Amino acid sequence: MDDHRQRALALVRRFGDGTTSFQILEPGLAYWFDRDPATGEDLACVAYSDTGGAWVAAGEPVAPSDHIAEVMSAFAAAARANHRRARFFAAERRPPPDSAFAALAIGAQPLWDPAEWLETLRKKRSLREQLRRARAKGVVIRQVESEVLADPASPTRLAVDAMLGRWLDSRSMAPMGFLVTLDPYNLPEERRFLVAERDGKVVGILVAVPIYARGGWFFEDVLRDPAAPNGTIELLFDHAMRRAAAEGSRRVTFGLAPLAQIDSRVLEVIRGCTRWLYDFEGLRAFKAKLMPRAWQPIYLVYPRTERGVRAVLDSLKAFAHRSFIKFAARTLVHRAPAVVRLLAILLIPWTVLLALAPTRAWFPDATVQSAWMAADAVLFFGLIHLARRWRRALANTIAAAAAGDFVLGAFQAALYNIPRAKGPWTWAIMVAALIAPAFASAFIYLCRNRAPSHFTKQ
Repeated sequence: MDDHRQRALALVRRFGDGTTSFQILEPGLAYWFDRDPATGEDLACVAYSDTGGAWVAAGEPVAPSDHIAEVMSAFAAAARANHRRARFFAAERRPPPDSAFAALAIGAQPLWDPAEWLETLRKKRSLREQLRRARAKGVVIRQVESEVLADPASPTRLAVDAMLGRWLDSRSMAPMGFLVTLDPYNLPEERRFLVAERDGKVVGILVAVPIYARGGWFFEDVLRDPAAPNGTIELLFDHAMRRAAAEGSRRVTFGLAPLAQIDSRVLEVIRGCTRWLYDFEGLRAFKAKLMPRAWQPIYLVYPRTERGVRAVLDSLKAFAHRSFIKFAARTLVHRAPAVVRLLAILLIPWTVLLALAPTRAWFPDATVQSAWMAADAVLFFGLIHLARRWRRALANTIAAAAAGDFVLGAFQAALYNIPRAKGPWTWAIMVAALIAPAFASAFIYLCRNRAPSHFTKQ
């Protein structure tokens, strides 16, 4: 561990009372320290992501509670001195009305008292039923010592990595960064690991990190194999809650449910526009199903002189690894099978149009028209096979075939179609006929090395 993270860990152990306090120790974050000028002692710490235009802090400063407002102001001043805007994402305290900072509610986190969990189960029949289903399917939970998962060669670690790879493959987006980086083995000795197994195969994992100053736990990663039986997550949660209760812990959180219980029109629009990528409501509903005793608002805090929309965009940029364009490109590659399947589907109406098109208006003769239809049919089946099982050799073959489609199409257009072009529709169809195979060839070629995910640190 480098010196900065070691210093941050010491402060987290003393003052870390927020859900995100342990997360500031994840690799990839920068650190700003408030130090006593006389003794050089670290008094407070802020971990942040530098997006190029802003310093987006991971939660509130790790500091004594009566010192937090002062540290926030000092951090904002340091950001301005470096030509950056200051943001505090996932703050649990709302600044007072006379503060120099404003706050925007960005969601809520559910809270449980583990001592009340057995009573919650007694009252909630649907929860008991989910636990029964998982047990009936043979799911068992065991605690795994940190030393086992810290060893990359241990059989349990390899099995967990394979499960995490399958989970990553099932996501709609490429892995995000900042506070949602999947890095369950960072400082393993500080964490608690529960593994769900069925017939000796890992089908789920719960990773809990400490909230030192509250004697509580944040269930940071609670993940299941896409093929895991229903109730696997609930069974993991049940075991973790029982253990926390036995140890006398009085606070557990499942972390932020983003965009839950918000009153911002801007955030409501973002939630609606991104629903196809991330099921915000489904996540909130699942956490609510576990019957938390309370929901705590979570805020994005920023200087009152600045606009909330810009603060939101700065925060999103931190999650997108500092570039929206690159993140979108990574998401397309991550979703390559779905994109390829869409290309195959679009070939169906296109081939029908080829069959119905007047021969002399579009093709030198009927043989050429039939050849294009046959080529598209072969390409369709190739794309379907590639979408079902991604193989580099097949990807290379299809990329080459699509490139050949583009070259031959351009050759026919130059010699036959362009001299006979009449009106904008003719030109639009010719452009579409050339752009589609060019895009397909370039996209598949760029994704040719894609393979099912083998989990590594993000």
